[in-house]
Amino acid sequence: MSTKTDPTSSPGWERATLEKLAFASLREQRAARRWKTFVRLGWLAFFIFLAWLGISRATTATTTTSPHTAVVEIKGEIASGADASAEFVVAALKMAFEDAGAKGVVLLINSPGGSPVQAGIISDEIRRLKAKHGKPVYAVVEETCASAAYYIASATDAIYVDKASIVGSIGVLMDGFGFTGTMEKLGVERRLITAGENKGFLDPFSPMSDAQRAYAQQMLEQIHQQFIAVVKAGRGDRLKLDTPGLFSGLFWSGQRSIELGLADHLGNVDYVAREVIKAEEISDYTRRDNVAEKLAKKFGAAMGDASIRALKAVPALR
Repeated sequence: MSTKTDPTSSPGWERATLEKLAFASLREQRAARRWKTFVRLGWLAFFIFLAWLGISRATTATTTTSPHTAVVEIKGEIASGADASAEFVVAALKMAFEDAGAKGVVLLINSPGGSPVQAGIISDEIRRLKAKHGKPVYAVVEETCASAAYYIASATDAIYVDKASIVGSIGVLMDGFGFTGTMEKLGVERRLITAGENKGFLDPFSPMSDAQRAYAQQMLEQIHQQFIAVVKAGRGDRLKLDTPGLFSGLFWSGQRSIELGLADHLGNVDYVAREVIKAEEISDYTRRDNVAEKLAKKFGAAMGDASIRALKAVPALR
């Protein structure tokens, strides 16, 4: 026959219990401090890495390198925030022109076009860097060099294409949709309130007047004439200006573009480096987001989303 001993009957049980609770609390506090220290060190390492990344990207190479051909890629849409943005392309062009080992610069283009503003910034910078450094710069077209991409290419000394490349599309467009008829059929009323009679003239749910359409057309014509002037200045007497539709937005094969003076020769980047620039070694100066930068951007976006959620969680005054 066994008997159970009541722990409260032994002397000093209160002290023993309090000691156990104190030691357990102390262990939890130590674990929390270790975790907090680990998190802080992680954040510190992350910000040190970001600072190092910023300094390393801001620092350009000033040492003389062996003779080579500098290549800067322009691929995809030409737009702010894209890989082919003026920010990235201009930064790469500056590094290429400033490198004493670069005997010439090649723009490797495969783009359907994009923003005339971004293209204009790149085009102006090409002309400035050519005049400052006295280095030749060529455009080499892969599949496509159209619209804003050709705007950029026309600023180079010569344009090399493949016989099947797509070249041209010297025009400007503004596209969108109108849903006014659909809304009337569905019985939906658009309630748009503006200060200024033309403030909402590009609203797809509101009708566009003839005067507004004429204004938009006039603006496009002005940008188109700017485009044409840049092409004429860059290509000069090589253009066959008597060609019907040359500046109408049409595009041509690489072979036909040479006949029209829109391009100069057949050739790829290796050919230009070897036979034209006479520096067979190729060095890529294209500015790209590396893995760390992409992670940093995702982290910044996540922090922004968290901040917005936190703000939304605050009760609104009513």
